[in-house]
Amino acid sequence: MTDKILIIDFGSQVTQLIARRVREAGVYSEIVPFNKVDAVLDALAPKGIILSGGPASVYDTDTPRAPERIYTLGIPILGICYGQQSMCARLGGRVSNSDHYEFGRAELEITAECRLFAGVWQTGSKQQVWMSHGDRVDELPPGFKVVATSEGAPFAVSVDEDRRFYGVMFHPEVVHTPDGGALLRNFVIDICTCKGDWTMAAFREEKIKQIKAQVMGGKVICGLSGGVDSSVVAVLLHQAIGDQLTCVFVDHGLLRQGEAEEVVNLFREHYHINLIPTDASTLFLGRLEGVRDPEEKRKIIGQTFIEVFEKQAAAAGGAEFLAQGTLYPDVIESVSFAGGPSVTIKSHHNVGGLPDVMKLSLVEPLRELFKDEVRALGRELGLPEALVGRHPFPGPGLAIRIPGEVTAEKCEILRKADAIYLEEIRSAGLYDQIWQAFAVLLPVRTVGVMGDGRTYDYVCGLRAVTSTDGMTADYYPFEQAFLGRVATRIINQVRGINRVVYDVTSKPPGTIEWE
Repeated sequence: MTDKILIIDFGSQVTQLIARRVREAGVYSEIVPFNKVDAVLDALAPKGIILSGGPASVYDTDTPRAPERIYTLGIPILGICYGQQSMCARLGGRVSNSDHYEFGRAELEITAECRLFAGVWQTGSKQQVWMSHGDRVDELPPGFKVVATSEGAPFAVSVDEDRRFYGVMFHPEVVHTPDGGALLRNFVIDICTCKGDWTMAAFREEKIKQIKAQVMGGKVICGLSGGVDSSVVAVLLHQAIGDQLTCVFVDHGLLRQGEAEEVVNLFREHYHINLIPTDASTLFLGRLEGVRDPEEKRKIIGQTFIEVFEKQAAAAGGAEFLAQGTLYPDVIESVSFAGGPSVTIKSHHNVGGLPDVMKLSLVEPLRELFKDEVRALGRELGLPEALVGRHPFPGPGLAIRIPGEVTAEKCEILRKADAIYLEEIRSAGLYDQIWQAFAVLLPVRTVGVMGDGRTYDYVCGLRAVTSTDGMTADYYPFEQAFLGRVATRIINQVRGINRVVYDVTSKPPGTIEWE
């Protein structure tokens, strides 16, 4: 049986990173909101628990708390920031607001040894960590001792080695704490005694068994977009149930250049998957005519996609199951705190809603995985690297890269510009260094001079960002010569564009702020 670590979420914006670091140590982890722990604790049977950070103050009323019984299970617990404060307050310590906040890089002084530091930090050394707190622990619970301090946190790291309880005021999960991954590995491998044997090969075999057990002799329908997630789902399902799977590919006319042909050729000819392609571009573009609001465009595309998908699924003879490429971040967002921004944010990426309107049981084989883990699974399944490493492409496609009204003419202009941009990035050997790169057709037309005549054409915006997790991003620092080469090719080879600009702001990868 796979060892598991339970991560109790108190609302930190970087809780997902804790799970990623634990999985990097070869240990399976799950995130559960603090108010739903009781419902899963016994079934999960974790070998250790990590309490996340969070925005609340433990001394306020009705603040998030973990169930009392986690402290009586006899398993190790690591509290991070608010998690440390919550643990200390529950076990008899004291937490208060401090006049000395710590946000950003801080220096930690190691004052004593503990198992968490073994082989990583030595007593008497000073270490860089990342802090993000206003409150702090003022008095430790019985049995705890301090093993590290910082300028703003006299109990920056506190431990009770007998009960294997550990509390840290800093965030080991973020890259700004250079040794954070090693500390978390110490916790899950050495302190929790997890085997560290969670591999993608083992996941693949286990997931195939689960799919067979769930589906039995039933039929499964899958919406195949050609993106990484749906492609991995399709190939995994095909390996598990073969001809019981039917995939539907909807060409909505908003795809990148040559993408429709690539999808059909790869999955029908190479993988021999039962694939039903349908060209619905005229329908989609007709319904988008005159629509300028970006959120309305997304809704129209989503509703139309469902309509076309249902029609094709019925024509295929129906099915008992619907396969989806739901990822673990989607699962976390769906069960996290109410009132958050996830619904608005996710509308930017999805054309979905299928489970709410189709009377089918869901098959979601990727729901335990993060995006980079899905890519690793794709490689394990033998998918070509060109597909596994493909940059993310939100479901609404070119529609959210054409601010304002979407037309067939604009789509064709943008497709050509985007293809040139990506071709140059690949030729320069930069594609795998960039998380996401794409062109945008701005709703601006400028006067230019080409040869002996004037032009009045569109401005093309280029964007490329780097990211490790898709949550935060920074622009890619292209050399000026590269940008000049791309701009020259686009202006010379794409009729309808006479200006090219490069976006050098830092924001989440998929964001199109021009809308």
